[in-house]
Amino acid sequence: MIIVGERLNGQFDDVGKAIQDRNPEVLQKLAQEQVDAGADYLDVSVGTAVASRDKPEAMAWMVEAIQEGTDAPLAIDSPVESVMRAGLEKVKNPPMINSTSAEPEQLSKYIEMAQEHDAALVALTTDQDGVPNDVAKRTELAGNIVMAAMEAGFPFDQLYIDLIALPVGAAQQQPGIMLDALQQLQGIANPPPHFIVGLSNVSQSTVKRSLINRTYLVMCMANGLDAAIADPLDEKLMDAMITAELLLNRQIYSDSFLSAYRASKRRT
Repeated sequence: MIIVGERLNGQFDDVGKAIQDRNPEVLQKLAQEQVDAGADYLDVSVGTAVASRDKPEAMAWMVEAIQEGTDAPLAIDSPVESVMRAGLEKVKNPPMINSTSAEPEQLSKYIEMAQEHDAALVALTTDQDGVPNDVAKRTELAGNIVMAAMEAGFPFDQLYIDLIALPVGAAQQQPGIMLDALQQLQGIANPPPHFIVGLSNVSQSTVKRSLINRTYLVMCMANGLDAAIADPLDEKLMDAMITAELLLNRQIYSDSFLSAYRASKRRT
């Protein structure tokens, strides 16, 4: 399971303040804690911490500050191309681009950008009409993403399709619809692309966020999910993920399977 640590995001108060104060220690501590907890990538997002005109410079500063403390690969996260490019120009290791829509013009541009930077690419099953409400449209857009990647010669092992988790509190039928789409897409290509979810979206504005997140993660994994943007500092979430890996026969059982998994992910 590929975990993209979500905590280096200006939407969080501590990170937002660190960006405003240009305090690298806060970012470096959060980065190392997430890596130690099992993150494979670190998602980096300016969020709303600074004005729009300042976001490219803030993103560049974040990337440089984080890389002073860790060599973990970064996922540059922004809906604005100029901010994305500002981050990509500073990365040292092959990054992840988070994200593009399935709208053909943007998808083509971002595939080219990913090829230019030897980056993995997250592609959302959304277009000019927004997030689909049904299984059919989600699978159609996923097919379009796969075809575009194939035509561009973009490797599927660097492609991450996000079927978009919507908040259960606002649209209770949507988490199940996403699961159905995920299951249907398992044979979309050989070898298949990765399937990723922004996990915290499903529990947005709910009281039992951690419980909802870890339950949904296990359900998604059982239907073919192999990557998640999530909080690796949530120990119960990570325990559930590791246990699901075991029960899906992706890990070898031992009485110490939790610590063994964590040891296998530890960066040296």
